[in-house]
Amino acid sequence: MARGNQRDKAREKTQKEKANEKKKNNMSGTEFKRVQEAQADIMRQKQQAALEKKSAEKGGKAK
Repeated sequence: MARGNQRDKAREKTQKEKANEKKKNNMSGTEFKRVQEAQADIMRQKQQAALEKKSAEKGGKAK
């Protein structure tokens, strides 16, 4: 009975290892830069759309 928790200990160890794997960055430098640039481009588009919407609202209220 002393070894009854062996399965639980192994499960906990495996879960810790899986969690640590998820934290790691598995992309190479060029892949990371490409993804980062794509995300930055999306954010620029969103910001531009928000600015256009904001300026359109100001223009509509002034008339």
